[in-house]
Amino acid sequence: MKNVTKQFFSMILVAGLATALVSCGSSKPVAQAPAPPDEVEVVMFCNGPEFQSDATALRFSAIGASMDQMTSKKKALTEARAGLAAQIETMVKGVIDNYVKSTEHQNTEDLEKRFEGLTREVINQKLAGTRTTCEKMTKTKDGNFKTYVCVELGGPELLGSLNNRLSKDEMLKVDYDYEKFKKTFEDEMSKVGNN
Repeated sequence: MKNVTKQFFSMILVAGLATALVSCGSSKPVAQAPAPPDEVEVVMFCNGPEFQSDATALRFSAIGASMDQMTSKKKALTEARAGLAAQIETMVKGVIDNYVKSTEHQNTEDLEKRFEGLTREVINQKLAGTRTTCEKMTKTKDGNFKTYVCVELGGPELLGSLNNRLSKDEMLKVDYDYEKFKKTFEDEMSKVGNN
C-alpha cells in the first residue's frame, strides 16, 4: 500500500512539474502577414487616440509639405486650424440648435440667427488662441520638408468665450440662460469625445 501511495504522489508531482514547465514556456508571437511588396507602411506623427477630440478639448491634426521649412509649417498649421474651425462650428451648431429648441422664445429663427452670428465671431477670435500639442518635422529623400501638427482648443475656454459674447448681447440677454447653455455645451462636447 505504501508503494502505491508513493507512486500516486510521484505521478502527481510529475504531472504538476510538467504543467509548470509547459505554462512557463515562452509564448510565440503571432505571425503578421508581410506587407505587399509594392506597399510601404506610412508613419503618421501627431496622430492617434491621444490627438483626437474628447470631452475636454477639440483637436485636429494636419500635414504640410514644401521645399521651404517655414512654408511647410505654415501649411500644416493653416490646415489644422481650418479643420479645427470646421469641427468647432459643427459642434457649436449642435449646441445652438439644441439650446434654442429648449428655450421658450416666440421667434426662434431670429434667436438662432443671432446665436450663429455671435458664435462665428467667437470661433474666429478663438482660433488665434489655439495650442499646438504636437509638432514634428521631417525631410524627405527628395529634399522637401513635411510638418505634422496637432492643434487643440479647450472646451472650457471655448465655453467661456461664448458665454462672454452671448451674455453681453442686448437681444439675447433676456432669453440667455448660462447654466442651460453650459449643460447643452457639455452634452455636445461629450458626444464629440465618443465619436
